[in-house]
Amino acid sequence: MRPDTLPADLIALPGAYRPQADTRLLAEALALEESGPGTDVLEIGTGTGVLALQAAGRGARVTAVDVSWPAVITARLNAIRRRLPLRVLHGDFAGRTAGHRFDLIVTNPPYVPAPAGQVPARGSERAWDAGPDGRAVIDRVCVRAPALLRPGGVLLMVHSGMCGTDETLQRLARTGLAAEVTRRASVPWGPVLCSRRAWLERRGLAAEAEETEELVVIRAR
Repeated sequence: MRPDTLPADLIALPGAYRPQADTRLLAEALALEESGPGTDVLEIGTGTGVLALQAAGRGARVTAVDVSWPAVITARLNAIRRRLPLRVLHGDFAGRTAGHRFDLIVTNPPYVPAPAGQVPARGSERAWDAGPDGRAVIDRVCVRAPALLRPGGVLLMVHSGMCGTDETLQRLARTGLAAEVTRRASVPWGPVLCSRRAWLERRGLAAEAEETEELVVIRAR
């Protein structure tokens, strides 16, 4: 599966995150990593399963986790349609992967800053809302990644620059991982950000009349 041609025929049940610009950026980074036979890959927050299936298509043993049942069902259906082996688990990634280690972790976590103090417990917003600074899930991934990676393993994570690229790099460094930004892209604001413009400006997370958002892929080893 080439990253510039993500499947247009993916099943996407209501509530499952559909591939967007961040998915494509992460797919480009994933294409450069070793994920062939004998490689164990974990995807945190699989959505439709498109990235997990990209790795599975290269022969990797892939485990995908999502807190959303619609996403879990969607990923399983897409794996069946493509006749690719994919282990899809429902629940929080920390609990479902305890005691296991992987050669590669891929994640497109929720990262949109949201006025609500708590992350949503249900609904499609779970795929993007991540607390007032957008870091509710990112920070958990940073803390837990070293215990989930085998020696020499790699973490690939995409998120918005709005929620703090340097903060992610510093947090990963404090856990002992060498982290760097390997990809950047500027994309137009979507409906969710536009609907929160006044709040984002008051919080200092966006400049007045800002119309584009920077996406980054962070690689940590």
